[in-house]
Order: sequence, then C-alpha cells, then structure tokens
Amino acid sequence: MMESPETRYARSGDVSIAYQVVGDGPFDVVLVPAISHIELAWTMQNERGEIPRRLASFARLIVFDKRGMGMSDRVAGEPPLEVRMDDVRAVMDAAGSSRAALFGLLDGAAMSLLFAATYPERTSALVLLTAFPRVMWSADFPWGITEEQQRARQLDFMRIFFGTRDEAARALRFVKGDVPTDDDIQRDIDYLRRAAASPNTLEAYLELYRAIDVRHVLPAIRVPTLLIHGSDAAPYRIEAARYMAEEIPSATLLELEGERSIPAGPGLEHALDETEAFLHEVWEAGGWLDPEPDRILATVLFTDVVDSSQRAVELGDRAWRELLQKHHELVRRQLVRFRGREVDTAGDGFLASFDGPARAIRCAQAIVEGVHALGLEVRAGLHTGECELLDGKVAGIAVHTGARVASDAAPGEVLVSSTVKDLVAGSGLTFHDRGTHKLKGVPGDWRLYAVTP
Repeated sequence: MMESPETRYARSGDVSIAYQVVGDGPFDVVLVPAISHIELAWTMQNERGEIPRRLASFARLIVFDKRGMGMSDRVAGEPPLEVRMDDVRAVMDAAGSSRAALFGLLDGAAMSLLFAATYPERTSALVLLTAFPRVMWSADFPWGITEEQQRARQLDFMRIFFGTRDEAARALRFVKGDVPTDDDIQRDIDYLRRAAASPNTLEAYLELYRAIDVRHVLPAIRVPTLLIHGSDAAPYRIEAARYMAEEIPSATLLELEGERSIPAGPGLEHALDETEAFLHEVWEAGGWLDPEPDRILATVLFTDVVDSSQRAVELGDRAWRELLQKHHELVRRQLVRFRGREVDTAGDGFLASFDGPARAIRCAQAIVEGVHALGLEVRAGLHTGECELLDGKVAGIAVHTGARVASDAAPGEVLVSSTVKDLVAGSGLTFHDRGTHKLKGVPGDWRLYAVTP
C-alpha cells in the first residue's frame, strides 16, 4: 500500500480542483478519471489504486478529482465536457506541465478525446481504457444502450452508491464479475460512496453520461492513440471500440479477451504493460517535443447585421459608420468575455473561433441580445470541426460550413449544427430542431438547431 501524496488545489474559474503529482519519470501523464477520490485511491488494492501506482512508476503522474467529486469542490449539476477540459488545463498549469499524455477512463476518455483535438499542442498521446464515443443507441450507432438498458443501469448505479450493502454488492459484481472477494467488493463500495458525494451529484453525472457523443471529434485526433477494451465489456461493446479505432487516425486497439469494463488481475497488468511500452515509444520518437499543430478542433462563429445595406441608406454614410463602430466594439467586448478569438471582419460581419462550443453559443446570444440597444438585428451561425491553422487563423471546410449555417439563420437567431449541439451536453442550453438543410458547397444533409433564447 502506497502512502497518499500531498493533495494540492488548482483554481479553475471559481472552483478548486484537487490534484496530486507523484513520480519522477521523464514525461508527464494526466490520469483523467470517471468517479474518483485521489487520497483514498492509493489505499485500494484493485484497479483504483493499481492504475495510478503503475503510471507513477515510469512517468511523472498528475491525478485529480473532477469538480463535484472526491476532494474537489462540490458543484451544482455536472459540468459539460469543455468545462472539464478547463479543469485539466488548470491542473496541468498548476503542476507545471506544458505537455502530457492523457490516460482517460470510461467517460474520462470522452473528455480526453475532446482535449486532444482542441489542444494538440498540449497533448502528446492518448491512452483510453474502456472508451466510448457515445452511450445511447441510435440508428447510426447500433452499439449503444437502449433506454430500457439505461434505466436499469441507472438503478444499479443508485444501488451501488445509496442502496443497502447487499444491493450494492450484487450490482457491483455485475460490472466486475466473480473475481473480487466479498471484502474487496465492500471496500470498493466504501470508496465509491465517499468519492461520489451525494445522490444529486450522481444523478447529474448520469444525465451527462447518457448525453455524451463525441463521434465528430474522432477524425480530428492527431496524436498517437492506444485504445484498450475488454471483449466482454458490457454495456460498452467491443464493436464501439473497433469503430473508434477506425475513425481515429493511427489509433491502435488492444482487445483484452474475456475482460469486462474494468480489467482485473492479469488483464489489468497486461493493459498497463502495453500502456508503459506505448508511452515510452512515443517518448523515444520525440512525442513530447513542443509541436506546431497545423490543425485543431474549434468552434467557429459567424455573425452579420440583418438588412445592413438598407440601414446604411437610411442613416447615411457618417451615421452608419458610427453605428457600425459601436456594433464592432460590442462584439469585441463579448469575444473577450467568452474567450473568443477574432479571425476576420468584413463590413458588418465577424468570424471568430472558440475552444469550447458552449462559450461560443453564449457569446453569440450576448451579441444578438446586445445589439438590440443599438437598434440592430444580427443573425449568428456556429459549427464545430477540424480547422486548418494558417498564419495562426482557422480555415478550411469547417469554417465554410459555419458560414453556411449562419446564412440559414433567421434575424435574431443563433443557429448551430448538430455537431455543436452534441458537444454541449450538460451546459443547460436548449434547442429547437430546425430540420435538415442543404448547405451550399458542403456535401450531405445537415441537421440544424436554433438555440432557445
């Protein structure tokens, strides 16, 4: 049993995130958890303790508890993936880590994927254990779980955390199989109940869990990726892992024969052996050198003033220039407020990029609402996709798609692609379905959604 390292706190917005740094290996690894308690984990003899112990044996390991769980601040609800990305970035900054490999477990894998695509300059590699790009079944994702299965799974979760000990033990054995002893199962129950904090925390966590869908992100992953998945990892089917391995460029899939969602014993040892070999290979190939990424995942926002030509004629050149200057000042204030980056300005239109889609939507809403005081009306459109970086500015088909989404927006409307909608689960944003559209110059049919004011 290893003594728990010192727990420190990183500030992420107005929330304190508990983290620890242990090990003195040549490269950094960030362990992105599902449900965790960083101090109790070191006392556990199962995967909860073995994974960090093994990672710290060959790397400088950074571990943390997600906001709302373990030693981190309690929060209302479950934050969206982009907020959790902010927490990882805050912890890396506090630990003095400019670039690291991310080891993502279960839903921690989804956040790790989004982080790697958005911040490739800070991500050297990905190791994803029992990862899934989406939880729920759909016609284009037949490996997800049905609503009935989700209800049963949610009931099992609540039994593990808040039912009787016998109920919790039966539910946990379904996940872990018959390998752990009764004493091991009871220790795991105690650990999870301390980590999860409260029924409200867990309910919010499960609600976000079921809404995860990062399939659009997979082709944008440009770092070496190792997927590890048990062949019997119900309900996270091996077919979903194979799908991810096909969609992520240069990904490798390690299938653990006969292992469940969380491998144990020799299966876990094999998984960690392969992780160590993979990360050392990335290190020796120069994977921790400072990169200059030429592509990133970004959310692009287009805005333009409705009937601008008519207003210019009505007001005259001088008055229109003065009004347009006030419009530009308002837009730029909101870009600063929501961490947007101005890419281009043409007449009365703006193109901006963001590292989080929820921030981009809220910026668009603030602009649409704010210009009313100027007697103007604006339409806005957003899309998230892989963008080329040309002289520090975003370009490419994702930018073109965003422009076409904006052209379909009604006056005073914030219109988004389905990709944006899928990535903002847990943000509190709601949408109206605007149906399927053809976007000029963009292949395929696109489902668009208007953001509820």
